[in-house]
Parts: sequence; C-alpha cells; structure tokens
Amino acid sequence: MSNAAVDKISPLLPLTTEQSELVERLLAFATTHIQTDGPAVFTIYGDAGTGKSVVLAHLFNQLQTLARTHPTNPLTGTENYFLVNHPEILKVYREIAGQQPHLFKKDFQRPTSLINQINQGKRHADVLVIDEAHLLLSQADHYNNFYGTNQLTSLMATAKVIIVVFDETQVLRMKSYWTESRLEHLLASVPHTSYRLTHQFRMQASDELVSWINDFTHQRLHPLPATDGTQYDLRVFNDAELMRQAIVQRNREVGLSRIVSTSGYPSTLDGGKHFITEGRFHLPWDQYNYTNTPWAELPQTIDEVGSIYTCQGFDLNYVGLILGPPITLDEHQHLQIRLDRYTDVEAFKRRDDLNDPQKLTQIKLKQQLVLNSINVLMKRGVKGLYIFAHDQRLRHYLQQRH
Repeated sequence: MSNAAVDKISPLLPLTTEQSELVERLLAFATTHIQTDGPAVFTIYGDAGTGKSVVLAHLFNQLQTLARTHPTNPLTGTENYFLVNHPEILKVYREIAGQQPHLFKKDFQRPTSLINQINQGKRHADVLVIDEAHLLLSQADHYNNFYGTNQLTSLMATAKVIIVVFDETQVLRMKSYWTESRLEHLLASVPHTSYRLTHQFRMQASDELVSWINDFTHQRLHPLPATDGTQYDLRVFNDAELMRQAIVQRNREVGLSRIVSTSGYPSTLDGGKHFITEGRFHLPWDQYNYTNTPWAELPQTIDEVGSIYTCQGFDLNYVGLILGPPITLDEHQHLQIRLDRYTDVEAFKRRDDLNDPQKLTQIKLKQQLVLNSINVLMKRGVKGLYIFAHDQRLRHYLQQRH
C-alpha cells in the first residue's frame, strides 16, 4: 500500500462490511434529518486506528455527489462542509478534494473559520461532517479568533445535521477538554444517536499489545506481553541513539518511519530550533511545515523529532517513541506523571469552568492529557513501535517481557 496519507483515507479505498453499513446508516440519518429544523447529531466513537476517518471520507464523497448531481434527493442542493481542527490533516483532505470530481477544496474548513463566515452571513451550512471532534475548542480562544463558549455548540446552531467522530483518549489540551459524558450531556436536548468502531485497522499488533497500550495510558502498568504480533516489531531500547539508527534503517527499507516524543524537553514556538538530547542522541523538534505535504512524508524530517501535534491522525510504518522526563516509575513500580517536568505549557492553561461529574482535580485532568498524548503516539506505527524511556527505572521495567 502507498505511504501517502491521501491514499490511506481516500474515498476510493475499499470498506469492510461494517464500515459500508455505517456509511449507509449515516446517509440515511442525514437524509431523514435534513428535512427537519435540526440540529440532529450522529457520533462515531472509536480509538486511534479504528477506521473513523476513512468512513467519513466515503460518507462526505457520497454526500457531495448526491448534493451536486442528484436531481430529486432530499440532499440535492445542500451546502455541506467537512471540518477538522488540525492544519496538517486539513492539507490531506484538501489534496483528496482535488482528485475527486464532486469534492471542492472549499468544502474542507477549520471550525473557527466556518463559524466566523456563517456569523458574518457569508455562508450557511446544512450538513457538517467533523473529523477529530475531540480537537474542537470547548472554551473561548481569542488567540484563534473563537469567541463562543464551545465550537460544537456554535456549529449546532448553524446546521441541520452534524456527524462527528470522537475519542476521549485523544484529547490533548485543556482548551479542548472533552469526555464522552460531557459530549453526551451537551447532546441530550437534541435528536442524537451513536455507533462505536472497535476493530484496530492501523496497527498490525497483537490484541495483547493493544490492550497493554490501553492499560499503560490509563496508568496501569504491567510487563509487556510476550507476543506483539507476527507482523509487528516491538522493541525497547536502552540507548536513544541506537533507536534512531534503527528507525533510519526502517525508513530506508519501507519509508514513513520517524522519531516522535512526548513533551518534557525544551520547546518554544519562536521559530528557532530546540533540541532533544538523550546521551548521544541529539535532534531538533519538528520545524513548522509550510508545505502542503504532511510532516512525516517530507524526507528531511527523518532528522527531526515529531510532536503530538504533528503526528495525530497520521500513520507511520515504524515509530520510535521517546517517553520524556515527565513519565517515570516510582520505587513501588507505579507509573507516575511528573507535571512539573512537562514543557508544553499551552496544553495546561487553567480552566475554572470544569465541573467534571467524576470530581477530577485539575492535576488529574492534566495527568490524563499527558497519558492521552502517549496513547496517540504509541498507536502511530502500522508495522512497529520502538520505545526509549528517559527514566532509567521505567526503561529497565519495559525491557521485561511476560
């Protein structure tokens, strides 16, 4: 299969029976509710790698084909948009649009941009399809020109039908803090339904390893399983430079293999280079990507370290993950998240409006955001996951296998 991101979420990809049936169900939902005042919301839940985005790509292509070519369908002539609050993913969808006869680049927007255009009377929306809805802002963000209370509420005020994909374990910042319960509370007053995708499509790993990752990212640590899958390569390194060399070799062999890291190293958005150093290992964080090509597909990025914001939503063949200084193991073999060592200050901007039903403290919320970032990074690799932990005790623990 091609390494290009546009080919991995193309509306021309074959779907499984479950995915095809879900697309038909979503189209029926849109057809029914487009004839009402709205809004009606359909939520697709699913972990990283469960095929959410390819379902949306197929759905939106069919939706726009009906809207622009069918003479008598209830969706004929509707104005519909595909939204994603992630600039790197938006580039991919706009490139796909250029390859399909009934998709236009203007159909694909950032949420804030569309909300502001609608508020100015420049556009209106009938059906909205939202990828990575866990990235929607759940509070005002004046820096990004969003002045509402949360983006989903603003979008629900503008459209008749909204279809979203959502994964609470991919929420990364306080300003876009969501949980399934908060989402369902917001939707309680409107017609809504949901579906949960569970099959792991991205990782060719054993179920045991996927379960281990899920446990790790909920702060439940146990030795790595003995079986990682006959087609999956799991390794734990004692030397970050040796891991880098292995990733470079995998990249020569199959391409799309990169080093990524959690926060915990010098990092400032000032246009300069900031380095991650672990012994002999010394590479800069990813640089701002001014091109229309996803970061991991640029040849020079083999000499950079990808962040969570670069990699979320994308496949890699092999991922070399650095678990940075905030992730440690105490003397009782309990996984600890040291927030004082976390350097992504944007992620943790305080919110006093969060009254979570589970009475989670701000500290617990922040620790969960760190664990979510690990979850996303660990699930990037299709063919393999290589791990180096900054914390020596954790590194030695991970080298144990059942």
